[in-house]
Amino acid sequence: MFKVLENAEVFSPSYRGRHSILLLNDKIIKIGKVDVESLKATGLPVEVYDAKQNIVTPGIVEPHIHLLGGGGESGFHTRTPESKITEIVSGGITTVVGLIGTDGITRPLSALLAKARALETEGITAYMYTGNYHLPVTTLTGSIKTDITYIDKIIGTAEIAINDFRSSIPTEEELARIIADTTVAGMLAQKAGVTHFHVGGGKHGLKILHEIIEKYDVKAQDIYVTHIDRTTTLLEDAMELAKTGAYVDITASNKTKDSVKLYKALGGNMRQLTLSTDAYGSLPEFDKNGNLVGYGVAKPTTTLEQIQELLQEGGDIQEIISLVTSNVARVLKMNHKGRLREEADADIMILNRDTFELEGLLARGNWMIKDKQMIVENTF
Repeated sequence: MFKVLENAEVFSPSYRGRHSILLLNDKIIKIGKVDVESLKATGLPVEVYDAKQNIVTPGIVEPHIHLLGGGGESGFHTRTPESKITEIVSGGITTVVGLIGTDGITRPLSALLAKARALETEGITAYMYTGNYHLPVTTLTGSIKTDITYIDKIIGTAEIAINDFRSSIPTEEELARIIADTTVAGMLAQKAGVTHFHVGGGKHGLKILHEIIEKYDVKAQDIYVTHIDRTTTLLEDAMELAKTGAYVDITASNKTKDSVKLYKALGGNMRQLTLSTDAYGSLPEFDKNGNLVGYGVAKPTTTLEQIQELLQEGGDIQEIISLVTSNVARVLKMNHKGRLREEADADIMILNRDTFELEGLLARGNWMIKDKQMIVENTF
């Protein structure tokens, strides 16, 4: 089926001007002038949608989401709920990469794979990482290399914990081997091949990753670190790591806009920075002795909300949208995602040109949200 989005203010995320966008099934086939009458004359179904000069961007690529839920740090009753398709798309998200954090026991990789396939059936694009916080790395097939090479949905290794008392206290050599194995598997399977690190609030920051890049023959661009906004010191440390070619990620919260502004003000490389929601993960709070004192649940809408605040304050649209679209696609080597261009997947977000509210969302060419109304439905 053809779809034509007319009167779209197109940010690809680079600004392309006011155009029509022609979709055929799940692909973008033209951005520019579209002869709608000639299309209709073919006798094929054509849907024409007036974007009303609103801002049209790629759909958000979410690189860090707990599709199965997270938590459990305070017992079984504190395990957070699984994700739902309607909640995910409410955040403008059209592509997700699921992972497992602390609890790799009651949430196995097989269940994560099943969840990724379920979300794909419901309408969005879903991938996953092998592993969890701990070493040795938990896999489905017996090794990182075979997981990434043979299982279509697995694109890298995560969420390996460092600088955190909940980690396995990994050594440099252990982490270097994980990075190398993940890189090689990515080359073989033509996938991302990234190792995604959870950095906790310990006293060593990113020291171990700096040492690995200095001492071992690993590819810095295949290192991807999240939660860098815990402190200003850690943010500055991440900026230095990004200079080596590594990618760094800010976890969305009510302080994200300030963290992004600080990162930029301090001279951080904005092309190496992404934003993620950490959605459905628990948000534990610990006292100085490591005792859990409270927790919440991360929402899949937080990144979009923070982007909206940055835009409302007059932030550069191209730069801000890149943090959740083309930058993420570059890290994860998803050439068909994160950009509006011919032959790319038809993942499209429509934002109100005045308020930046979410007006519409298409995933793989299908409406998830249209005129602020939820179109997709949860299976249960």
